[in-house]
Amino acid sequence: MDFIDQLRVLASRINNTKSLIQTEEATKNAMIMPFIQALGYNVFDPLEVTPELVADIGMKKGEKVDYAILRDGKPIMLFECKKCGADLSINHAGQLFRYFHVTEARFGVLTNGLVYRFFTDLEQPNKMDEKPFFEFNILDFKERDIEELKKFAKSVFDLDSILITANDLKYTRVIQSKFAELIANPSEDFVRILSSDLLGTRRFTPAVKDQFTNIAKHAFEQFLGERINERLKGAMSPESISIIEKPSVLVQEDSSKPNEPVIVTSIEELEGFHIVRAIVRNLVPSKRVVMRDAQSYCAILLDDNNRKPICRLRFNNSQKLKLGFFNDQKEEEQVSLESIDDLYKFEEQIRATVSSYLNNLEA
Repeated sequence: MDFIDQLRVLASRINNTKSLIQTEEATKNAMIMPFIQALGYNVFDPLEVTPELVADIGMKKGEKVDYAILRDGKPIMLFECKKCGADLSINHAGQLFRYFHVTEARFGVLTNGLVYRFFTDLEQPNKMDEKPFFEFNILDFKERDIEELKKFAKSVFDLDSILITANDLKYTRVIQSKFAELIANPSEDFVRILSSDLLGTRRFTPAVKDQFTNIAKHAFEQFLGERINERLKGAMSPESISIIEKPSVLVQEDSSKPNEPVIVTSIEELEGFHIVRAIVRNLVPSKRVVMRDAQSYCAILLDDNNRKPICRLRFNNSQKLKLGFFNDQKEEEQVSLESIDDLYKFEEQIRATVSSYLNNLEA
């Protein structure tokens, strides 16, 4: 069973039984231990998952961590558990703060069985941050959350890799939340900035504030709507590039079918698009690399030209990510990816495709 399927099964079971879970111990047994097991750790092997690991702190002896995940005999991740639905504010993470300081673990997890908040020491070495860099809700998660959570699985756990992305992840999510909040409810300061060049000598009175707040909301809605429509129009454009599922068979894709479902560009596709841009950045300016989403794949093009495909991201099935890159005859060859980061493994093919277009232009 795939990782995401395991989590969905666990989420379904938790959703049906959470009202029956009344104690911390019951939460550990019914929710948290299965979660740790889904990450690939053997909860019945004390050399891998140690319950109530003793962590002496100064004069305090016998302080215990609810769970410690070990590797090579050393803790790599600590879990502090609360009962199902309990508050997970930083004021309730005192024990985790202390444990983090006296062990070698670089990650602390505060959880109530429903929400898992992941902490590390981005601000000061060996001192756990007050804000989590990642949060996972077992009853409300997105595919992007699964990709982040996978990094903590036993089979792929890599300390340096997680720490590299933790900082960006922490602040990216905060900025996204602030953007969403500003779009839905523009603050007075934000409206002042937007209207400053438009008011001239007029004062920013309460009436003007209300007027520009409504205008800002309408402008945001219109802007987002237009961007979505532009993307849909681009995605509906017929494409002339052929695809070969087998080396000798050419299949012409028809994008003019009536009643096509609405095309939604996923976060994974956007991330893949930016990775491709980064790969070819020293060959062409980023603005020349354009994305067009379609029903069956997301096309990355040079100069927004259907005749210059760089690659295709086939991410519609999150469990079977595929990359399509093109040979000299513009035939697509598909390869499977374990994660979006695997795109970097095909830098050579992607760069070679862009170089071929540039060489043809020079010729």
